Amino acid sequence: MIRQFIYLTLLVTATGATAGPTIQTLAGTGRPGFAGDAGPAKEAQLNQPFGLSLGPDRALYFCDTNNQCIRRIATDGTITTIAGTPTRKGYTGDNGPALKATLNVPYELRFDQSGDLFVVERMNHCVRKIDMKTGTISTLAGNGKPGYAGDGGPASAAQFNQPHAIQFDPAGDLYVCDILNHRVRRIDMKTLTISTWAGTGEKKPTPDGAPLAGTPLFGPRAIDFDKQGNAYLALREGNAIYRIDAATRTIHHLAGSGQKGFTPDPVAALMAGLNGPKGVALGPDGQIYLADTEAHAIRMIDPKTGTLSLLAGTGKKGDVETNVPAQCSLNRPHGIYVAPDGTIYI
Repeated sequence: MIRQFIYLTLLVTATGATAGPTIQTLAGTGRPGFAGDAGPAKEAQLNQPFGLSLGPDRALYFCDTNNQCIRRIATDGTITTIAGTPTRKGYTGDNGPALKATLNVPYELRFDQSGDLFVVERMNHCVRKIDMKTGTISTLAGNGKPGYAGDGGPASAAQFNQPHAIQFDPAGDLYVCDILNHRVRRIDMKTLTISTWAGTGEKKPTPDGAPLAGTPLFGPRAIDFDKQGNAYLALREGNAIYRIDAATRTIHHLAGSGQKGFTPDPVAALMAGLNGPKGVALGPDGQIYLADTEAHAIRMIDPKTGTLSLLAGTGKKGDVETNVPAQCSLNRPHGIYVAPDGTIYI
């Protein structure tokens, strides 16, 4: 028998001078399934949790991806479902209650400045909005059909091809990693028009220092922004992390040699082997954290020294649970979120 390990994990970075970081399981029993609503999150069953984010209410929201729903963990540790019809795939329910809608592989979620929740659905090729005051769901972008179309027009009529991650910039506009189109798309949240922000659609290497316009991106999977509007982009197929300078609109190589691997650390970030990174998050300390998915690890880039270090995981798939992050085995971490207090959720 091969056991499937599925956890939503909380990594707590200690702030004391002598204490080290610790890791603990926040939700999930390790057995795939759907169960536990209205009870303790640690006793709930999940099925491939991916993207996650803290909400304005300090609750943790996450995509329970193979259960086709969005779930919420309250500050008292209670878990509930807030969107989707658990275990049912579909694309129904727009303009009605989110709990009666069907989703199809929800991958990532983010809150806007007003506190509404946005979810990207990889196999519905769309981004949907949940009004958190009314509980109503609607489609913001994508017509549900795979393809590449719609730039310059309404986002709701556009086509994506398996979009993977979303993030808002400081101005409030939404960016979508359109992975099979090898592009990042931008939705102007005032006009609700869509455009291609980065990428050419070509499966080619990304040159360091190149202008953003006309430069290829090979597998853009995850994106985050700093307060100045600079973007941090994980390329899964490119096995690299890039920084996009908001002022100069140039793209700069931060980490990853381009080769698959798990280089022992600490190591010069540009020389390190990465293996299919699918998550990136900027911390309040200015460090860049990434879910190095196929390396089964959480890693950290120090932009001041240009080094990459291991934060959690051993580099080998497993489920050895311990409160010491570097000794705790992980199994294909996807989503990563860093809270303002430095707590890391994976």
